[in-house]
Amino acid sequence: MEEYQIDGKPDVKSLDLGELERELGAMGERSYRAGQMYQWLHRKAVRDFGEMTNLPQSLRERCREHFFLTALETVKVLESGLDGTRKYLFRLWDGNVVESVFMRYRHGCSVCISSQVGCRMGCRFCASTLSGLERNLLPSEMLDQVYAVERQTGERISHVVVMGTGEPLDNYDHLLKFIRLLTDERGLHISARSVTVSTCGLVPQMRRLAREHLAITLALSLHAVTDEKRREIMPIANRYSIGELMEACRDYFQQTGRRITFEYSLIGGVNDSGADAGRLAALARPLGCHVNLIPVNPVRERDYVQSDRRRIQAFKNILEKNQINVTIRREMGRDIDGACGQLRRSYQEGNGSFT
Repeated sequence: MEEYQIDGKPDVKSLDLGELERELGAMGERSYRAGQMYQWLHRKAVRDFGEMTNLPQSLRERCREHFFLTALETVKVLESGLDGTRKYLFRLWDGNVVESVFMRYRHGCSVCISSQVGCRMGCRFCASTLSGLERNLLPSEMLDQVYAVERQTGERISHVVVMGTGEPLDNYDHLLKFIRLLTDERGLHISARSVTVSTCGLVPQMRRLAREHLAITLALSLHAVTDEKRREIMPIANRYSIGELMEACRDYFQQTGRRITFEYSLIGGVNDSGADAGRLAALARPLGCHVNLIPVNPVRERDYVQSDRRRIQAFKNILEKNQINVTIRREMGRDIDGACGQLRRSYQEGNGSFT
């Protein structure tokens, strides 16, 4: 249980039911108390043991002394005047901050969460990487982003995307525990098919994830179709070639039967030519991949710009002519620092405040 400790105490929201039963058993409590507490934590998303009203007062007090209960503090909420997207900045127990984004779609409400404080992948179009990696998030800290957004919006979250700050597969074990807790029928019980995990392409972890046989969607942040161009914008490409990535994608599909999504950020004059579109189609077609085109959000510390509308549409048309299932991602929250890492970055630049 040392793995899930905060401030020297067991991190109760990171424990599955069996682990919680063992912890309470060691305290002399009966196993059914674990089921009661688990529902309070993961179905009702309480923020304090005092809210667990069907537990004896004495047990609540003992739990308060024994466990750490993660309850993120909301630092700032920005709401888009364009589409109602909300961006949250949450403070963690150690003073670090992470971002989450709430989005409404016709098919339901989605939340995009962070998996790390910062990121060490170094993708040149992303604000999340500018300050490097601080630490991994615990399962509880990923879960509580979902719980906090659901509580504050009053909306049922139907889809969860692990595509915010951080590389999820660089925090593999905590990510896996988060998914199992999130999809547990005794908790929030979000369908695994409604969970998307994005990766910049950590090949060994992709192969490992394939053997978990989860029903989640895996999204590969591809963003370039040649090794040379991918190395220019994504340092991870120095470790794994596109050929190795495609083999890992084939393996994932064979093991899970789940179609992979290619995420492709269109950067003006860098990766948005007709030749790029043709090569992307050639990569996606054998795998039956869906391609999600993303008009890149400009980051002021970088010199990349968004492709213009006509070029984006022409790129999409080439993919469709090659029988590729393709969508252009709606630009959500453009007026509220909607891109990954921008809100956290502005908070850091203000030394813990906003100017």
